[in-house]
Amino acid sequence: MKIATNQLSSVITYFKNELNSFYAPNEVQSMLFVVLHHYFKLSKSEIILQPTKLFSESDLLLVINTVKALKTYKPLAYILGEWEFFGITLKVNEYVLIPRPETEELVQLILHENPLATSILDIGTGSGCIALAIKKNLPQAKVEAWDVSEKALAIAKTNALENKLTVNFKCVDILNIDVALHEKFDVIVSNPPYIQQKEKGLMDKNVLDFEPHLALFVENNNPLLFYEKIGEFAVKNLNKNGKIYFEINEAFGNEVAALLRKNGFQQVEIGKDINGKDRIVQACLGSF
Repeated sequence: MKIATNQLSSVITYFKNELNSFYAPNEVQSMLFVVLHHYFKLSKSEIILQPTKLFSESDLLLVINTVKALKTYKPLAYILGEWEFFGITLKVNEYVLIPRPETEELVQLILHENPLATSILDIGTGSGCIALAIKKNLPQAKVEAWDVSEKALAIAKTNALENKLTVNFKCVDILNIDVALHEKFDVIVSNPPYIQQKEKGLMDKNVLDFEPHLALFVENNNPLLFYEKIGEFAVKNLNKNGKIYFEINEAFGNEVAALLRKNGFQQVEIGKDINGKDRIVQACLGSF
């Protein structure tokens, strides 16, 4: 199918007709708004109120190629090469996870509870989304961010540069680090790999086929591996009354909470995400 005319109304019809058999209608509508804003800087109101707006042939080709890529279930964020997170535009590619709304909730919680924090560590930073969102909103804080992937860190550093934010990025394997660093933090946060290999069959094709498995999956026989190691590390490297925050697999909230209690953390809480699923575990080294 071709785009019937070079008017916006035809572009919208083409986009929806081509993709409605691949995605849910509300998802198609959402992607349509993102695509038209990304390429042509159109607001939602302009999209609705300007059906006769004209597009060039090169503009139409952009839409056609985007639709072709979406039909392969390639995530829209990777097609566009960037994604919005907590008011920041981030470069993304196949070496980093696409930032999720649930992670925005994690950032919001940290900012709300730690407005005076001066030292924050993000473990498994990926695109840098958590670290950069925190730094933007807590400019006084020294923010450090680690990842085991040099390719992910390259993206994170680019995002810091383009958003004019200063974060100290380091290539660190948290599973093979001396837990006693002698550097203390007010907050340690991590969104580590937490999906079991056996859950692959339950996952959407666009995630499974395109997003980095290194950042997604843990072995079935040790799904809490990263939480154990990071918890042990945090005990040694948080300031008194320092806080730890995890994003978690909804199936393991109680287990992660128990691990933190075992390591001596207090005020351990499990928080739910926008969908009512257990998604955040937080605790304090001392009392709140």
